[in-house]
Amino acid sequence: MKIINRTKNTVLAQNAVVADTVFSRLKGLLGRKDFIEGEALIIKPCNSIHTFFMRFPIDVLFIDKDSRIIKTISSLKPFRLTCIYFNAAFVIELPAGTLEFSSTQEKDILIFE
Repeated sequence: MKIINRTKNTVLAQNAVVADTVFSRLKGLLGRKDFIEGEALIIKPCNSIHTFFMRFPIDVLFIDKDSRIIKTISSLKPFRLTCIYFNAAFVIELPAGTLEFSSTQEKDILIFE
C-alpha cells in the first residue's frame, strides 16, 4: 500500500503494511534490524505506542478517523513510550527522517492507495 500526504503532495511510503490483528499489532517492528526508506507500518486501531526493545528510532504519525494527522513525533528513540492520543484511530510508523524530508506536519491529510 502507498501512503501519500495529500496536503503536501508527497509520498510518505511506497510499501506500507497494516498490522490489524492482535499478534501483528503486538509484534509491530520488534525483531527488525532496520527500517528502510519507503516502508511503513500502519497499526490499527491504536492511540499510543512504545519502542521498547527496538533497535532504531522511528517517525510516528497519529491519525484520526478522517485521515488527518493529529500528532507527529520525529525520531522517537528506542525504549520510549508515547502519550495516549484519544482522538487517534491509528498510527503510522515510518523510518526516522521521513517527516522532515517530506515536510509532513500536524493537520495534513493522508490518502492510501
